Amino acid sequence: MYQNIFDTHAHYDDERFDPDRHEVLTALPKKGVCGVVNAASDMKTARIGMALAEQYDYLYCAVGIHPHAADEFTPADLASLAAWSKHPKVVAIGEIGLDYHYDFSPRDTQQEVFAAQIQLANDLGMPIVVHDREAHADTMELLRRYRPKGILHCYSGSAEMAKEILRLGMYIAFGGAVTFKNARKTVEAAAAVPLDRLLVETDCPYMTPEPFRGRRCDSAHIAYTAERLAEIKGVSTQELLDATCENAKAVYQLNETGSDRI
Repeated sequence: MYQNIFDTHAHYDDERFDPDRHEVLTALPKKGVCGVVNAASDMKTARIGMALAEQYDYLYCAVGIHPHAADEFTPADLASLAAWSKHPKVVAIGEIGLDYHYDFSPRDTQQEVFAAQIQLANDLGMPIVVHDREAHADTMELLRRYRPKGILHCYSGSAEMAKEILRLGMYIAFGGAVTFKNARKTVEAAAAVPLDRLLVETDCPYMTPEPFRGRRCDSAHIAYTAERLAEIKGVSTQELLDATCENAKAVYQLNETGSDRI
């Protein structure tokens, strides 16, 4: 069994876990999972994420407003996020970003809300967790402008874009999509990311890797993603998991001396 599985992006607040959430989360450490960050989508899921993180030692959370909910964002929400950032299990502002696939919120509103949350994270000295779907140019423009710390989650860009993200000092996370049969672009991007800047995630309950695609995902499924990434990088799966675990601790600032988050 693999060890040091750190799932940098999950959604255990999702209703698909309602029937057995406690059973799933209780079992994960026995399956080699050492850490999980539950990413919020809005104010409600941020509160749920903090409550979950209080119940399970290995579980942390990110708080933020997803682009789908950008048109619901208020200045009071920004103040709440700032206050919640002081919670000992809150490790990032996220997931935040741009989504031009669904366009559930107007694009200019998405950009304004994304920028406001990046600036908040910079002011707090915290990393961000970035959602970028079919919005690469505008995402990169804002990252260049604000130069935050953090992660490009569920990376879907090119190898060339990955290199620029790395030059900005950020990390890149890959999930189950790298195992899909049509994943040529994602495989090329993963090959361009050095082992010390690579992260693994599930985005569970979504993006389940092969051979379980279409079913509900949980953090134990990272093993299949890690095996594919290890093949791409030319290392053993356990070596890749060890490296990505250390990377996760670094980006989420879990190794700081004297931190409540150790």
